[in-house]
Amino acid sequence: MSQLALLRHGHTHWNRAGRIQGRSDIPLDDDARAELSGTFLPSPWETATLWSSPLQRASETARLVAGRDPLVSDALTEMNWGEWEGLRGADLITDPDSGYRHIEEWSWDFRPPNGESPAEVWTRLQPWLSGLKSDTVAVCHIGIMRVILARAWGWDFNGPAPFKIKRNRLYIVDLPPLRVLPDPVRLLRSEKPE
Repeated sequence: MSQLALLRHGHTHWNRAGRIQGRSDIPLDDDARAELSGTFLPSPWETATLWSSPLQRASETARLVAGRDPLVSDALTEMNWGEWEGLRGADLITDPDSGYRHIEEWSWDFRPPNGESPAEVWTRLQPWLSGLKSDTVAVCHIGIMRVILARAWGWDFNGPAPFKIKRNRLYIVDLPPLRVLPDPVRLLRSEKPE
């Protein structure tokens, strides 16, 4: 049995401003680069196959924490937020006509205007997931992680999520069957090994 370790990319200036990034290719900010350059993957993940989203915030995070270039898959690109990309979720939620909802009220079919639903993201991810044959680290986005973890937990985007995605942690899933290990593993801090 192999395992998949999911890692969210570092902060961007859009993250810090609460803006929805989606497929917009926003780079890491300087603070994220400084923070990530002082972290590395714990054993045995430092030797696992390394994948990332093609968006630069994910691929750069992968290079910083692993010290090598990742393989890249379009399947790991963030969920398409359509017309909401670049807007602030806090502003959308206060507008009753926006259609925006908190994640606990989504469902698998919730779709931003001209965007992508969690069910469509899952369909996009399945061929990539089924092709994994060894332990793998995937540096990606919160939307991708939510969909994989929701499937693994059996959560249907209705009510409180059974997980909270934090940065600088590996969320580990057994493949197959899709099953989550309950405790995320922190990235290590200090000098990277030579």
